[in-house]
Amino acid sequence: MTNDEITELLTKRNNWGRWGPDDQRGAINLITPEKRVEAAALVRSGRIVSLSRDIPTVPGPNNPNPAQHFFRVMDGGSAGGGVVDHIGLLYHGYQTTHIDALCHIWSGDGMWNGRDPRIEVTSQGARYGSIDAWRDGIVTRGVLFDVPKFRGEACIGLETPVRAEELEAIAKAEGLTIGAGDAIVVHSGRGAWQRQNPTWSGYAPPSPGLDPDCLAYLRDHDVAVLVWDMMDAVPNRNAMSLPVHAAIYAFGVALVDNALLEPLAEACAAESRYEFMLTVAPLPLPRGTGSPANPIAMF
Repeated sequence: MTNDEITELLTKRNNWGRWGPDDQRGAINLITPEKRVEAAALVRSGRIVSLSRDIPTVPGPNNPNPAQHFFRVMDGGSAGGGVVDHIGLLYHGYQTTHIDALCHIWSGDGMWNGRDPRIEVTSQGARYGSIDAWRDGIVTRGVLFDVPKFRGEACIGLETPVRAEELEAIAKAEGLTIGAGDAIVVHSGRGAWQRQNPTWSGYAPPSPGLDPDCLAYLRDHDVAVLVWDMMDAVPNRNAMSLPVHAAIYAFGVALVDNALLEPLAEACAAESRYEFMLTVAPLPLPRGTGSPANPIAMF
């Protein structure tokens, strides 16, 4: 896709107004009660897998904003005692597994549903499109796209981003059809990439990831949630900055960044299937731009 084609996709085919001018749930509206029942029917073995990385507390080039985790022990001697802890973190970025709210980013044309970010977003948080719009949780059918398995390689590379046509090919190979309200989970082999490139940091690109034409795949299939481990390819053929993130403000798609997907890939191989029930429960944080998340796949 050319830059003009992507711009046309994000403007003429966006979801603004699709669920009303005041909607704050976006593509999560596509997850109907019937869709959740469909997802629940996928639970047969009872196997559960977390898709979350550990909260990153160790500073380094890959983690310039480490989480703060403090403890206080209350020792009551023979009467007993207890312990409490405090955690503070900047979860957006390339380390913490988190979900982006619809207020997180915007274009020159506006944020989700065409709202003006200068009015809706302040230093006190977001008045519109904040994470608490999804406080009831997200439960839907999840489908894993295991790109390394499909390619027969450990991970993707800088010159080989994930393309829309490859997503179509993987779904066909897995014998699956992607439907409205589904969550697609794209495994690019981040663990293997990090082992091969120990100094890599998404904060200092280049970074492998998804090509901008994957935006068309999300829109064409009415995807509600994108879970991924490597995020946007930077630089990319279109010389765009984080173009796939545009799915947030244009289509209302929920993005779950920095997922841990190797265990899920192993579980799918063991179960001999690549669809499952996916649950994501954001923290109910009014005015929040997102939330740390622990997505759970259940087979």
